[in-house]
Amino acid sequence: MSAPTGVKRDNVALAIAAIVASVFALSLGDAVIKAFSVSFPLAQLYVLRSLLALPILVAIVLLRRKATSLLPVAPGWTALRSLMLAVMWIAYYVALPHIQLSVAAAAYYTAPLFITMIAALVVGERVGKMGGFAILLGFAGVLIMLRPEAGAFNAYGLLPIGAAILYAGAMVMTRTKCLQEDPMVLSLALNVTFILVGAVASLAILALDLGSSLGAANPFLFGGWTDLGRTEWSVLALLAAVIVVGSLGAAIAYQAAPSSIVATFDYAYLAFATLWGLLVFAEIPDALTLLGIVMIATAGILAVRR
Repeated sequence: MSAPTGVKRDNVALAIAAIVASVFALSLGDAVIKAFSVSFPLAQLYVLRSLLALPILVAIVLLRRKATSLLPVAPGWTALRSLMLAVMWIAYYVALPHIQLSVAAAAYYTAPLFITMIAALVVGERVGKMGGFAILLGFAGVLIMLRPEAGAFNAYGLLPIGAAILYAGAMVMTRTKCLQEDPMVLSLALNVTFILVGAVASLAILALDLGSSLGAANPFLFGGWTDLGRTEWSVLALLAAVIVVGSLGAAIAYQAAPSSIVATFDYAYLAFATLWGLLVFAEIPDALTLLGIVMIATAGILAVRR
């Protein structure tokens, strides 16, 4: 999925720096969300975080030297990409309070395997023997890590895999259908989508009175809006900065270089997530979990660099 000749030159160094900065910020944000998931519901988080992020993005646009239209070149594809990423993060965030951060990260980082399969189906890339082996190795790692036998299986571990499918589709779309979009426009569109999705979810919870029924069982997903103190607003400000860096970094990286290169360095997220899990939650993955993580990471790198 290299850039079309004469359209935009690849900048591998920029792509690597952007994706490492992106996954560092996002892994930190995910650790914060896991820690504060009992403080406010996801819908409220979506709305307030992006309301804080939008002025930052608009200020960056206004301070840039080159003129930038805030309207996307391909509004339909941009909207679909944003919606896929918004739903992706819902699936991932819902899983975080229930599984180790390193396990969620490893399950989510089956994304390069899905990138390989989607690129084969949609773009016509050949998978080949190496790609086929990588897919089998990766999903074997998932089985080892999630342990689907009775008594050990946690269904929440499937949510990051669903998130990985959505992420893979969105990143292939970034490289093929949104290549000419300014990364600022993609980031703005994503945060506007966060606000819309969060607002619709909040209204649905209020209208259907889900907060009083399902909210008690799962306040992070179905709870009503809560009053926020100084700590909560500080957390939201940090998360706003994280989503700006993360969304801009991913958009820049996947536009600046082929997905096969960017996705390899995307795996830095696994190391960062394991580190935050250890430092913040004292999570120490057992031997089988570590084996599954290594298998998934190896499979992903083989798949994208085949």
